[in-house]
Amino acid sequence: MKKTVLTFGLIAGVIISVLMDSSLLIANKIGSHNSMALGYTIMVASFLLIYFGIRSYRDNSLGGQISFGRAFACGILITLITIVCYVATWEVVYFNFMPHFMDSYFAAQIHKIQSSGLDPASTAAQVAAIQHSQQLYQNPLVNMAYTFIEPLPVGLIITLISAAVLRRKAPVEPTAAPGVMTPYNQSAGA
Repeated sequence: MKKTVLTFGLIAGVIISVLMDSSLLIANKIGSHNSMALGYTIMVASFLLIYFGIRSYRDNSLGGQISFGRAFACGILITLITIVCYVATWEVVYFNFMPHFMDSYFAAQIHKIQSSGLDPASTAAQVAAIQHSQQLYQNPLVNMAYTFIEPLPVGLIITLISAAVLRRKAPVEPTAAPGVMTPYNQSAGA
């Protein structure tokens, strides 16, 4: 399983990283809502390799049979490797090339709160919470945690669906009454 997981996890990791980097170049031009939709589309496209990884493992290593649990284990490992690649790429890009990328996101959130018409005390409390999140995001460990959590639900859902679709048990040989020849026991010389 190790070879399959590493192969498909790293391929998916490269895909998600390259597409994420490419999408960052147009993020400001297409707006935050479209940018988020594009980001999750990229995640789904990358995580489709989970399905192909499980199928490859089932067909090439297990003789066409796999339990849900083993398929899930294979898929979640592919997911984790993909996410590690995603997080590593984001950390390098964010802290070295785009350290103020999230400022516009936080500014938009603050503007949304301030223009919502809430009472001043609620507005101030929510703005303070957003500003606190913005400060936390500058900590690399917090940044990694947020970035890790972002694609995890997508990978988990695709892993669950793929494991359910691809599970396959060994065919059960029918039993026959003693002395009755069936194709299964004829070849055994019974």
